[in-house]
Amino acid sequence: MRRVLFAVVLLACTPAAKSPESRPEPPPFSKFVDDHFKARLAYKPTQATHAGLHEHDDKLEDLSKAAIESRIEQLKDELETLALFDKSKLPFDDAIDLEALEGDIRAEFFDLAIEQTWEKNPMIYAGLPGRAVNSIMKRAFAPGPARVKSVKGRLAGVPALYAAARANLIVPPAREHTELAIRMAKGSVKFFEGQVVEWAKKEAGGELPADFADASTRAAAAAREFAAWLEKDLLPKSTGAFALGADRFGKKLLLEEMIDMPLDKLLARGEQQLDKDYKDFVATAAKIDPAHTPAEVMKTLSDDHPKEDELIAYVASSLEDARKFVVDKGLVTLPSEVRPIVAETPGFARAATFASMDTPGAFETVASEAYYYVTPTEKEWDDKHKEEHLRMFNRWVTPIINVHEAFPGHYLQFLWRKQLPTKTRKLLGVGSNGEGWAHYTEQMVVDEGFGGGDPRMRLAQLQEALVRDCRYVAAIKLHTAGWTVDQATKLFEEKSFSEPANAREEARRGTYNPTYLYYTYGKIEIQALAAEYKAKKGGTLRDFHDAFVRQGTLALPLARRLLLR
Repeated sequence: MRRVLFAVVLLACTPAAKSPESRPEPPPFSKFVDDHFKARLAYKPTQATHAGLHEHDDKLEDLSKAAIESRIEQLKDELETLALFDKSKLPFDDAIDLEALEGDIRAEFFDLAIEQTWEKNPMIYAGLPGRAVNSIMKRAFAPGPARVKSVKGRLAGVPALYAAARANLIVPPAREHTELAIRMAKGSVKFFEGQVVEWAKKEAGGELPADFADASTRAAAAAREFAAWLEKDLLPKSTGAFALGADRFGKKLLLEEMIDMPLDKLLARGEQQLDKDYKDFVATAAKIDPAHTPAEVMKTLSDDHPKEDELIAYVASSLEDARKFVVDKGLVTLPSEVRPIVAETPGFARAATFASMDTPGAFETVASEAYYYVTPTEKEWDDKHKEEHLRMFNRWVTPIINVHEAFPGHYLQFLWRKQLPTKTRKLLGVGSNGEGWAHYTEQMVVDEGFGGGDPRMRLAQLQEALVRDCRYVAAIKLHTAGWTVDQATKLFEEKSFSEPANAREEARRGTYNPTYLYYTYGKIEIQALAAEYKAKKGGTLRDFHDAFVRQGTLALPLARRLLLR
């Protein structure tokens, strides 16, 4: 079935193929891989820095219409070259990597040339300058003065990037996207005026270079002007629809995740998982306190949460418990003693994000700093919103978040990434594997005894599962069934027992991250793969876990073939 659907997408995303008589021989596959990533990372210099490849550190992305159109032509050429390869004649590992590259190239082509999100989503532009600058500041991969010079180069490109945004955004955006872009742009102003300047002074030896001061002032002014433009000009015009529609939604899942299940069956699977986890949550809540409703029981758990000024320290102090449990139980191999650094999520990255892991790239040879970001409250929030946000980080849910983000979730994936065998696997990954694994580990550790059998830990794990289950259902219904953000918010409130403010953040995320069903989808697939692996190859749960994370985060059909070859 996947091959049939993939063929349909090929027709939509590929220029006409050359006749057999005129078809040249393909280049060596290794050369194609090198040329692809050279072009990709030149177009996306921030991604190059994140990967640990530093030849573009002083450049900011050029997102002008001309540059995007040039990139589309580049992708067309790559697709034509891909068509020259006979996969049956390639070595096994090259054939796997070719499929991964093919999906990634087609997904980017679909986004730029077919979906054209660059014409209608201001979020693409709003947070990019902050990420680009922060990626150089936060890791000491080069001496301070050299990194100050690179940051200055990126700051100099900020006005042009925001100018490109104003020129490109010709299709009315969804209101939700503009509102989130405003938050990100305002966060960038604070970042450029505060943290960037202070960092540069320190790295430059105490005195801010004049040319750097000018670049940072211009960048902050451009971000302020962009935020004002978003608020005064674009927001009133933001009447567009965020929904992709069934056809484009299905193609996006296929190209990005290799998910080819018909949408009705895909939705039924998500609703079935939601129903199962909801019933388990109700039953577990009754074990804790049968005299109160499940929502009331969950509230008693979330009553025990940190204060605003304690949040980061609170999360950091609990992180070691997850690592110790994983090590003591022998659930996975941890190839490093280095811990991640718990820090506040930067202001430009706080769009519907509660926690995240930011790690060095696979090709980084000097810097080792990995950041476990936790999103604090915002000053402009009222007391009710702040309280609801902090309840997310209660005594019982925080350990589950630690498992997901660090041990043995995303941080473990990072620890193995440098040892992956090919450039493609080091640089590419998909959500159903990366996020699916992190979500899979939440239930796995509780099943293995994390929390000492306390039903409150199981309830916390189930609530996190319900949030992901609601994402699964909301994603499909927001983009294919006409659901509004209010309807999705209600789903999160009623079925995942989320606080109202957090439920709305989750629902709004679905408008711009339509494939965020990959958490639950990936968890289900990895659970099935674990059973299949042990049945066919034997061994322990640890054997499966070690084998799985050593394949990287490729699409799960490819990971399965690698594991079971």
